[in-house]
Amino acid sequence: MVSGPILFVRYALAPNLLGYCGPADCDSLLAYGSSGEVDDGLRERARQFEGAWPYLEMIASKAGLRDPLDHRVVEAYWLGNALLDDVGPLLKAHGMPHHSYQVFCCYPWADLLPDDRASAQALHVLDQCRIRWGRVISDLGTHVLVESRPLAWDGHALSLGTLRKETVIRGTNGLDLLGPLSPGDWVSLHWQWVCDRIDLRRVTALRHYSAYHLNLTNRRLVPSDRT
Repeated sequence: MVSGPILFVRYALAPNLLGYCGPADCDSLLAYGSSGEVDDGLRERARQFEGAWPYLEMIASKAGLRDPLDHRVVEAYWLGNALLDDVGPLLKAHGMPHHSYQVFCCYPWADLLPDDRASAQALHVLDQCRIRWGRVISDLGTHVLVESRPLAWDGHALSLGTLRKETVIRGTNGLDLLGPLSPGDWVSLHWQWVCDRIDLRRVTALRHYSAYHLNLTNRRLVPSDRT
């Protein structure tokens, strides 16, 4: 099992490389992921993810854990686990300290879905920014062909669409986080990257918390004249 800080790198690396969040020197985060080294420099870079870090601190505090980068805490935020039961719902939005809450309920993209001019781009960002799950069809070396369910928007509500095939990145600049993947393996995905190989327990948790926050978002998006 990888350490909590390196697990954090696996999930945070994709948006950092794209320039969306985290420290400006994305190459350093990439180097940590490649080497597996954990030091104060990595922890300082993790704190610069302003969207994720407060949730990690909250989960750790409620669980009585001193380290926000404890493996259990990191897993709870990105995928979901029993630690979220100790935290309970957030006071105002009744969401959980899970990445899907940040994506669907805090970022502005979901509120742009009813706008025909912005809907397609908003849906794309929501789909790629969330942590999603997929099943490996074939390992292509630097890329992996997977089958996953994208987000769909029918003009009124978000849902999971029909299965599609997509080609995702498994490494760059010699970085290979996972080793060989086999057909049927479950993997977690963030933007166009494979984050981790996950078992059925983690797939189930990710589905559960994602659905929880999708439902919250859909209730918020219902026009007042339809409530």
